[in-house]
Amino acid sequence: MADLSLLQEDLPEDADGFGVDDCSSESDVIVVPSALDFVSQDDMLTPLGRLDKYAASENVFNRQMVARSLLDTLREVCDDERDCIAVLERISRLADDSEPTVRAELMEQVPHIALFCQENRPAIPYAFSKYLLPIVVRYLADQNNQVRKTSQAALLALLEQELIERFDVETKVCPVLVELTAPDSNDDVKTEAVAIMCKMAPMVGKDITERLILPRFCEMCCDCRMFHVRKVCAANFGDICSVVGQQATEEMLLPRFFQLCSDNVWGVRKACAECFMAVSCATCQEIRRTKLSALFINLISDPSRWVRQAAFQSLGPFISTFANPSSSGQYFKEENKSSEDTSVEDKNRTRDEEVPEDAQIRPEDVPADPTVSNSSVKLEGAPDPDIGAESPRKPPGDSSLPCPLSSEPHQEAASNEDDKKPGTCRSASRLEVGSSAQDPAPLDQELYNSFHFWRTPLPEIDLDVELEQGSGNKLGPEGLGGMPEATSPASANITMATRKELEEMIENLEPHIDDPDVKAQVDVLAAALRASSLDACDEVSEAARRAPQDELPGCRLDHGTSGPLTSEAVENMESALRYIHDDSDSGTSGGFSPDEERRAKVQDVVPQALLDQYLSMTDPSRAQTVDTEIAKHCAYSLPGVALTLGRQNWHCLRETYETLASDMQWKVRRTLAFSIHELAVILGDQLTAADLVPIFNGFLKDLDEVRIGVLKHLHDFLKLLHIDKRREYLYQLQEFLVTDNSRNWRFRAELAEQLILLLELYSPRDIYDYLRPIALNLCADKVSSVRWISYKLVGEMVRKLHRAAPPTFGVDLIRELVESFGRCPRWSGRQAFVFVCQTVIEDECLPMDQFAVHLMPHLLTLANDRVPNVRVLLAKTLRQTLLEKEYFLTSASCHQEAVEQTIMALQMDRDSDVKYFASIHPASTKISEDAMSTASSTY
Repeated sequence: MADLSLLQEDLPEDADGFGVDDCSSESDVIVVPSALDFVSQDDMLTPLGRLDKYAASENVFNRQMVARSLLDTLREVCDDERDCIAVLERISRLADDSEPTVRAELMEQVPHIALFCQENRPAIPYAFSKYLLPIVVRYLADQNNQVRKTSQAALLALLEQELIERFDVETKVCPVLVELTAPDSNDDVKTEAVAIMCKMAPMVGKDITERLILPRFCEMCCDCRMFHVRKVCAANFGDICSVVGQQATEEMLLPRFFQLCSDNVWGVRKACAECFMAVSCATCQEIRRTKLSALFINLISDPSRWVRQAAFQSLGPFISTFANPSSSGQYFKEENKSSEDTSVEDKNRTRDEEVPEDAQIRPEDVPADPTVSNSSVKLEGAPDPDIGAESPRKPPGDSSLPCPLSSEPHQEAASNEDDKKPGTCRSASRLEVGSSAQDPAPLDQELYNSFHFWRTPLPEIDLDVELEQGSGNKLGPEGLGGMPEATSPASANITMATRKELEEMIENLEPHIDDPDVKAQVDVLAAALRASSLDACDEVSEAARRAPQDELPGCRLDHGTSGPLTSEAVENMESALRYIHDDSDSGTSGGFSPDEERRAKVQDVVPQALLDQYLSMTDPSRAQTVDTEIAKHCAYSLPGVALTLGRQNWHCLRETYETLASDMQWKVRRTLAFSIHELAVILGDQLTAADLVPIFNGFLKDLDEVRIGVLKHLHDFLKLLHIDKRREYLYQLQEFLVTDNSRNWRFRAELAEQLILLLELYSPRDIYDYLRPIALNLCADKVSSVRWISYKLVGEMVRKLHRAAPPTFGVDLIRELVESFGRCPRWSGRQAFVFVCQTVIEDECLPMDQFAVHLMPHLLTLANDRVPNVRVLLAKTLRQTLLEKEYFLTSASCHQEAVEQTIMALQMDRDSDVKYFASIHPASTKISEDAMSTASSTY
């Protein structure tokens, strides 16, 4: 339409006689110019002439057309440098157009023109920097919103394609953006400029960001007048942190991040919660543990539901940043990490590799009975044979510390230096056990630990025979004697001290009982108090009161050095009490309730408060107060949390995983089904067989939406199981053929794909007995896509069974193919037989001499089939596949002669399509290729 208006604009106004001939006299004919005459005149103009003509037009559409055709004009004059410069100068004049639509159209063409200038840089050097970049930068402050948006998009596109020189970024782009974010700038422009600065930071690099962008970004984070600016800063905080690195993040950005997390506007706090993981990745492990954890807990308990919802969605990813590289394989770039720490971690990893696999304490190696001693497991370099032994009757001060389902102690030394090394590898922790066991006289402050102090031995536990044999005669370095009765006074004294402190803690926490977390702690403390009251004997308690406190060699109660009990001590004490209850198989009269047992989570990888909040995501009340899909977010991030905690702390997540696996929402179960194979890799074969296999079996009987998650990774999961456990699923593979909706053909197609991978996991006998019937069933599926994959499955099955010794299963399978498909009364079955033979030939599943003996005679008999579709496919297979093999091209055997006779017979077939495919040579002409592709899709 723009062209029409262009032509109409230049037509003469007095067109009364347009197209009317005065026939009174042939000599007085009035010739009126037509529109075609003006078009021809435009064609006679030079590109610059046309550009000047329409750029000066008063019609807005003409000027838009000029802006849209600038790139074509440049290409026409690219051979002349002066003409190119002239076009660029006219672009500068067009940029001053008063119509916003013209300016927006011009800005949309700038990235394309800049790319053209870059490709023709020798002809027009510095063209972009001189003519185009000033326009882009100027439009960033344009009054029209559409022009600003297009200029921002153009600037980011130019930076992404690296079309702007670094010098121009520093001298022309960044100063303008900093000026646009000045306090007196327009509100909308300031917000957009901050967003552009944040988005361009990863493109311009660390140096420019730190020098030119970071100072103003920090100022914008504290913008008291515009919460929109603070919200943009919070949303892009993680990107800035990842660009500037650890040092700048900790020194300059973290204080601003703390301010944003406590902002008065909930939208700002929500944006902080969403980028929390990226910020955590840019800090050291100590700051993650000491500062960011407490900050994140505040966001989880935020008054705004939307902030809590975003925080819980980011909780799993944030926990994953605590992963120990030595055990999880995850590494975060910590630039300020000292070489000493690096060398220690490398040394620990090397020591882990030196320890034999059978000598390392793994969670699956721990006996199912927690009272059975592990004293037979010994670490390299640890001379004390009692390291790793677990005994609930050992005194708290014994240097052989009990460790729940792990070879490392829980906060083994309570010195401040040890507590400030969150990045220490697990191997180092295991080796430290041995070194502490060798120290005959540890310091008093090293002996005290909240975990050891609050660990109340259960006096009613009877030692098993295995326990007495494993650790009954082994003493600690303090020389406590060989009789277990010697520990009774100490245990009783600890019980009384524990009860007193428990009562004090309950009294201190009662004023804050409205807080759900505080209430949970009070419930646990009350249960522990009841248990200690019911289990303690009067005689033992009296003896404990008479025994001097100095007789406790390993658990001196020094209130002067311990200080008041903090929340961390409460968590450690709670975990210790719960660990005793969980690890003892002898029940007590004051046992813990099931709700309290769920809180027995002993680990030291991540702050316990974070883990507790993550485990609470399965609480039904969370779905009502936070997010109806909070359980789905928990399930989605569970493999990452499990990888962070390690398999030795799987007991912390086991109940949560079981709860999610039985969730009423199928989306939650579907999420777990899609990731169960990844979790199996993390846990190892033994924990997988014990905890994941039952859940896996439940998913197999679930809805199709859940089963598809299991099916897509069936091979990945089954290959991790022991061969005996793996064979149990052979009986259940047939169930995948039954779906809730028979139209769900993609389910059966995925089954065929997985069966191809499963062939390597099973023996020829199992393949023939269990997988063969499923494969033949899929070959007769109603959907062609399923059949195509099934043909490949049967071909791979023929290959595997033929290579087995003896190849009787392969011969039997071929015989069944001939009987079931080659001689099938339905033409679709006979066509399927031809497809299988075609697949066997193309993939070379059989040697050609074996194919000629077992399959080719039956294949050639189909040349007389009464259905043309079968004969067409046979002609294509023989001509395009079989005769391409070297065996049939060089050998002058009877097989080659039979093939040639069959092809000749097909060339004289009464059906024209059969004649066509039997006569032409493959890929001889373009027409033949089109015909073959059409036939392939049809038949």
